[in-house]
Amino acid sequence: MTEIIGKKLGMTQIFTNDGKVVPVTVIEAGPCCVIQVKTVERDGYESVKLGFSEIRKVKRVNKPMVGVCKKAGVKPHKVLKEFRIGNVKVGEFVNVGIFSKGDRVKVSGVSKGKGFQGVMKRHNYAGGPGSHGSMFNRAPGSIGASSYPSRVWKNKGMPGHMGSAMVTVRNLKVADVKPEQNLLLIEGAVPGANGSIVEIRKEA
Repeated sequence: MTEIIGKKLGMTQIFTNDGKVVPVTVIEAGPCCVIQVKTVERDGYESVKLGFSEIRKVKRVNKPMVGVCKKAGVKPHKVLKEFRIGNVKVGEFVNVGIFSKGDRVKVSGVSKGKGFQGVMKRHNYAGGPGSHGSMFNRAPGSIGASSYPSRVWKNKGMPGHMGSAMVTVRNLKVADVKPEQNLLLIEGAVPGANGSIVEIRKEA
């Protein structure tokens, strides 16, 4: 396996051997249980379904999920995600040991929701003058011509809902791996709020 599910715990900083300070994101990565292995013959495609964060009380799980987990001989999990690649068997566990210091990874997660925002924050527009009585400070300006095309072009940057979308950051470096604590330290920031679920994949 080259992928794993994790939970973003927050950010901190570490010191390198030459005394430099490096900001890192701490992620609780795994252990993830293999719930199901899908094949082309039976399901039409190949994938591995991993479960993260075991559910203690089975009464909180719906019957279909209880049936899937009972068939696999494992306990229900809060988070289930499918990954395309993997040479594992049902019931096995994927842990943070699949990564090593210096690996390059990409991390996917749901970004922080910002609510309804204007064009300056949402699309980085410059805005208008901010002084001398200007009443055009944070407005979007012209959004299209009159005679042609007599409409607003599709995908024109406008005010609206910002954030709360799946974001992937690539080419991040693994700063350290702590298998005994199931912790993965990744240089820089990753998408999502503290406590949110992220997917970590090794870069090809």
